Amino acid sequence: MRQLTFIKPGKFEWHDVAAPKLKADTDAIVRPVAVARCDLDLYIASGFVPYPGPFAFGHEAVADVVDAGPKANVQKGDRVVVPFQLSCGRCDTCKRGFTNTCESFAPRAAYGLKPTSGTEYGGALSDLMYVPFADHMLVRLPKGLDPVAVASAADNVPDGWRAVAAHLKARPGANVLVVGGLAQSVGLYAAGAAVSLGAGRVLYLDDDPVRRAAATKLGATAEPLNLGERRGKTSVAAGGSPLALSGGTEQFEITVEACGNVDALDFTISSTAPNGVCTGVAIHFGPTPMPLTKMYGKGITFLTGRVHARADLPAVLERCESGHFHPECVTSRVVPFSQSVDAMTDSGPKIVFTNDI
Repeated sequence: MRQLTFIKPGKFEWHDVAAPKLKADTDAIVRPVAVARCDLDLYIASGFVPYPGPFAFGHEAVADVVDAGPKANVQKGDRVVVPFQLSCGRCDTCKRGFTNTCESFAPRAAYGLKPTSGTEYGGALSDLMYVPFADHMLVRLPKGLDPVAVASAADNVPDGWRAVAAHLKARPGANVLVVGGLAQSVGLYAAGAAVSLGAGRVLYLDDDPVRRAAATKLGATAEPLNLGERRGKTSVAAGGSPLALSGGTEQFEITVEACGNVDALDFTISSTAPNGVCTGVAIHFGPTPMPLTKMYGKGITFLTGRVHARADLPAVLERCESGHFHPECVTSRVVPFSQSVDAMTDSGPKIVFTNDI
């Protein structure tokens, strides 16, 4: 079968590799039909995140089952979402809902991301994928949902969802701030989820006009971030000194930092209301100072970490099926697998590849 392989930044190759086979009665083999480019994929492809190749690429997939063991709980022809993280559903960690740290696999085990775990599990930009523990892993796609629209449900959509869903359940109608940027689609999904879940004011801040337009489609109020203007300081990006640890003007009970910038992180925390909660969904790739004294004084809870994609997936799909959540508003381009190499470094925010064989 063919497999898209990352070689080095800017270089991908289609390789012929052995097709996977069932190894246990709970396994399944699936054929991806729609694969979304994760935010992290863009930065690997461009070299911003220096992962060494070669390795199979792609990890956000909706797929059709082509073979399954007798205890896999799926049948040939079923259309399913394949969570990007490997998990068994049987260990104590999985049973607690912490499917990003399953005890049955290497830490950070995932499709299309060999460098994170040191183990090759194959990639979604392939003719076929092997799914162990399919009786737990695979989630049937509700009938009527377009696989292209929800291709990112394997990772980035639940990543945005988890940043607001539980907190809005605890604080119905709360105002939500999302500061967008590096985790570009995740921040947008967080804004869309907040709107769909009945948040009060949902403000999305981002200096990128394309992403602001997507946020508007999702029902959020979108404005430029422009940190220097918002805080009366000169931003580091503009050549000035680092922003002071001053407070933001408007305060929000729920905030989401998707920018990946230390100044934006401080601004987001400063804009979190007393006793509010701030979730960081962007990966910070360097030293990241935290305004702990300010957080202590305001009683702010800060959350970060990898999403538990499998655990949150059913709630995400249910919300999409109800027609209240529209992740397709974030999709900026749809191209066939055969054009994925050329499109991989498109600015986005979300590219979806469709299997063209």
